[in-house]
Amino acid sequence: MYDVIIVGAGPAGLTAGIYAARGGLKAAIVELAMPGGQAASTETIENYPGFPGGINGYELMNSFHKQALAFGVEFIFEEVQNLHLEGPVKKIQTNSQVLEAQAIIVAAGSKPRLLGVPGEEVFRGRGVSYCATCDGAFFKGKKVVVVGGGDAAIEEGVYLTKFAEEVIIVHRREGFRAAQIAINRAKDNPKIRFELNAVVEEILGLDRVVGVRIREVLSGEIREIPADGVFIYVGTDPNAQFIHGEIATDDRGYILTDQRLQTNIAGVYAAGDIRNTPLRQVATAVGDGALAAVEVERYLSEKKEITS
Repeated sequence: MYDVIIVGAGPAGLTAGIYAARGGLKAAIVELAMPGGQAASTETIENYPGFPGGINGYELMNSFHKQALAFGVEFIFEEVQNLHLEGPVKKIQTNSQVLEAQAIIVAAGSKPRLLGVPGEEVFRGRGVSYCATCDGAFFKGKKVVVVGGGDAAIEEGVYLTKFAEEVIIVHRREGFRAAQIAINRAKDNPKIRFELNAVVEEILGLDRVVGVRIREVLSGEIREIPADGVFIYVGTDPNAQFIHGEIATDDRGYILTDQRLQTNIAGVYAAGDIRNTPLRQVATAVGDGALAAVEVERYLSEKKEITS
C-alpha cells in the first residue's frame, strides 16, 4: 500500500514524486519508458529558469530522476492498463500486477499527434519521425521536411540544420504560433526555407520516404517536394488510453481539474500535459507536480483526521 502512486515520469510526475517523498509520503512512480517524457528527447531547453545558456533535455530530466531517487521515490517500470478509483483505496492495474494507494496523481503527459495522411504510417521509422533529437543524425547531408508552425516545429527545424543540407518547413498558415525569437532564428538560417499556406496531402516513397505532396491553400495547386525525411509537429494528444470513463475529460481527452488539480474523483489528481491546461511547458509541468503533491498531502491529512 502506497500513500500516493504517480502515473508518468515526465517533469510533472518526477516533481510530484520529489515533493511527495520529501513530505514523508510513501511514493511510487509508474512509467513505461525512460524517465523524462518528451522533455528528455528535446535537444535544448532554452526557457527553463536557471539555465541562461539553455540545457539539454535529457540532462535536465536525468537530474530530476536522480533527485527523486535520492528522496526515496520508488520507480516501477511497467505499463498502466487500467485504473480502479472508487472507494478509499485506489488501484492501478499494470501489465503484471495490481498496485494500491490512498491517492493517485495522473501525470502521463501527451504524445505527438499524427498528421493523418497517406504514407505516414507506412513510412514511420523509414523516413517519418516525430523526434528530431532521436533521428536527426540519420539525415546528414540530406533534405528534410518539417510539418507544423508551433515552437516544436520551428525549434526542431533549426536543430535539424545541424545535420540536413536543407530543411523545408511546411505550415498551413502565413503566421506562426511559435515564439518570435525562434521564428527569427529560423528565418536567419540559410539552410531553412518555408512553404507557407500549404498542407501536406501525402508522404511519398517506395521502401523509404522520397518526398511529400503538398497543396497550396490559397490556389489549390498540388506540388511535390523531394525529401529524404519528414518530421511532424502538429500538436499532441493525451496519453490517456488507460482512462476508461471514470475520470472526467474534455472532448480531446485531456483530464479536467479544479484549481487544486483535483479531478472529479476524491483523491485523484492530474498534473502536467495530460490535464486541460492552456500551456504545456516544462516549467508549468513542474509547478503542477509540486501543487499536486502538496494537495495529496493535504487530502491524506484530512482523511486521517476524519478516521481518527
